[in-house]
Amino acid sequence: MRKIKRHLAAAALIALPAIAAAATAPGAFSAIVADSSRPPEDTARDTDRKPANVMAFAGVRKGAKIAELAPGGGYFTRLLSLAVGPAGHVYAVSGRPAPAVDAWAVDHPQVTMSLIKAGDALAPVPVDIVWTTLNYHDFKNVKVGDTDAAALYNAAAFKALKPGGVYLISDHAAAAGAGTTVTSTLHRIEEASVIKEVEAAGFKLDARSKLLNHAGDDHTQKVFESGVRGKTDQFLLRFVKPKR
Repeated sequence: MRKIKRHLAAAALIALPAIAAAATAPGAFSAIVADSSRPPEDTARDTDRKPANVMAFAGVRKGAKIAELAPGGGYFTRLLSLAVGPAGHVYAVSGRPAPAVDAWAVDHPQVTMSLIKAGDALAPVPVDIVWTTLNYHDFKNVKVGDTDAAALYNAAAFKALKPGGVYLISDHAAAAGAGTTVTSTLHRIEEASVIKEVEAAGFKLDARSKLLNHAGDDHTQKVFESGVRGKTDQFLLRFVKPKR
């Protein structure tokens, strides 16, 4: 019996780097999520997006420097800026204007919003985390010469991070075997395709989480459809830049 227990324990340790359980949010993140400065349209999305747990999974901390790639309406920009505090910084970078992020940055000097092209530098200094949520499939739809924006952003993320830094990616899951074939139609991408591409850029998959899984999503609907919008099955991946 003792031998069996030892084997089970060893197997569990081997599995840990690849599959991470949903992180328990520390009290500091709970307070940030409850911050009264957040707009009601953000807080209405918290139940589905589980921001405290996602930030804990990524290793967000006070004083951290984060490059947020394609911040959209600024949902996570606002949370990340509160989490890193005045001693940290969020470099929000996008290929298109993000007026909501600009407006938040007025009262939060730890946020800088910049317009960039795929392949441009993500931040003026090395960062602890590169963060992008629900965007990777869109990067596949932008062609730059003989490649796509995803490859250029992966390379830029690798260059921007400190050794040991985290590249956090979440996206809408596609059906097994779909690969990158439905990025422009269903706005989904297969998790395995993202892992393959990001590891090809030099990263190592450190952990993945089932935190944002939705069993009711059969992966056949466009993510904007009323029956699945906000309830899509999503993967959550944490890559690291090797220290050497």
